[in-house]
Amino acid sequence: MEQDVESITARQPNLPKQAREDFSKPLQERERAKVQRYVRKDGKCNVHHGNVRETYRYLTDIFTTLVDLKWRFNLFIFVLVYTVTWLFFGFMWWLIAYIRGDLDHIGDNQWTPCVNNLNGFVSAFLFSIETETTIGYGHRVITDKCLEGIVLLLVQSVLGSIVNAFMVGCMFVKISQPKKRAETLVFSTNAVISVRDGRLCLMFRVGDLRNSHIVEASIRAKLIKSKRTKEGEFIPLNQTDMNVGYDTGDDRLFLVSPLIICHEINRHSPFWEISKQHLAKEELEIVVILEGMVEATGMTCQARSSYVASEIKWGYRFMPVLTLEDGFYEVDYNSFHNIYETNTPSCSARELAEMMARSRLPLTWSVASKLGQQGLLDSWDKPPEKSRDTDELTERNGDITNIENESKV
Repeated sequence: MEQDVESITARQPNLPKQAREDFSKPLQERERAKVQRYVRKDGKCNVHHGNVRETYRYLTDIFTTLVDLKWRFNLFIFVLVYTVTWLFFGFMWWLIAYIRGDLDHIGDNQWTPCVNNLNGFVSAFLFSIETETTIGYGHRVITDKCLEGIVLLLVQSVLGSIVNAFMVGCMFVKISQPKKRAETLVFSTNAVISVRDGRLCLMFRVGDLRNSHIVEASIRAKLIKSKRTKEGEFIPLNQTDMNVGYDTGDDRLFLVSPLIICHEINRHSPFWEISKQHLAKEELEIVVILEGMVEATGMTCQARSSYVASEIKWGYRFMPVLTLEDGFYEVDYNSFHNIYETNTPSCSARELAEMMARSRLPLTWSVASKLGQQGLLDSWDKPPEKSRDTDELTERNGDITNIENESKV
C-alpha cells in the first residue's frame, strides 16, 4: 500500500507543454522570460496550429479553404481546374470520334460525323473549350446523328456552369474581402494610464483614415495573461474582458474623427491592484478589437491590435489632434500617436481609492464602519456591544482623531 501511494505521488500529471515547461523553470527565470505576443501590432494572431490530424475537415468546407488560401495558390487552382475540365471533355469528344470511326472518314462527304471538322485531339480540345465557354465560332458543330455526343454536350454544359459558379464566386469573395479595409483603421502605438475625473483610467486611441465611415462600429478589449488557480491548475493565455463602456454604451462608436477609448480601473478591473512599479514586472497583453460594417459594401470588418506591458505608459495623456478651422474640423494625424506626461499617482487604483476614502471620512462615523471601509480591519464579525466602559470609548474616539490627523497630513 505504501508503494502504491509513493508511485501515485511521483507520477507527473499529463499537462500541456507550456505548463510542464513552466513547472520546470525557476521562478526568477520565468519572470525574466520575454513576453511573446498573442496578437501582433498589425492585427495578425501569432498562433500556429500544429498536429492537426483531422485534415479532412478542411475538405468538407472546400469553399472557405479556397478563399483562405494565398493568392498564388488560389490562381494556380483556378487555372488548373479549368484546364483539367477542358482536357477531360476534349478527350471524351476525341474518344467518341475515335469509337464511331469519324477519324477514319475525314474528308468523306458521304459520312456524317458526330462533330463536323473534328480531325484529332487538338480540334477536340478546342471544341471542348468552345462548348464550355459558349464561344461557338461555328466551324466545329455537333450533328443530330450522334446521341452520345448530345448527352456529353448536356453534361459538359451543366458541369461547366457549376465550375464557373464555384470558381468565379470564390474569386469574387476573395477580392471583396474587407481585410484591406482594416489597414486604414489605426490604433495608437501606446496605451496610457492617467487620472480622468478623479479615477485612474487606461486609455488608447483609434482612428479611421478613410472618408467612408465604418457603420455600427464597436470596440472590445481583452486582457491576455496566464494564471494559476488556487488548485494549482495552469491556464495559459487566460482571457479577461475589460469594460470599455459596455454598460453605458460608450463601446459603440461614431468613428468620424479619432476617439480615445477609456477603461475605468475600478473594483471589477483586472488592473485594480496594479501599481506603476508592479506594471513594469507584469507579463500581460491587452488585445483591442474594432468591428463594424464597411459603408461601401456592407461587409463586416474587424481590425485588431495589442499592447504589452512595456507599451502601457503610466502617467501620460494623448495629444489633441482635432482643431476647428474655418467652417470645418481638421484632424492632424501627425500627432495621433503623440503623448505627453502628466501628474499621476504611482500607486494602484485600490490604494488611491482608500486614500480618498480616508480623506472624506467624517468624525461621527463609528470605528467599525471606518475601519471596514478603509480595509484596516480584516474581519468584523460581531457588532459593537452597546455597553462599553468609558475608558474604551474614550480610547476609540482617540483612534478616530489620530486617523483623521494622519489623513490630513
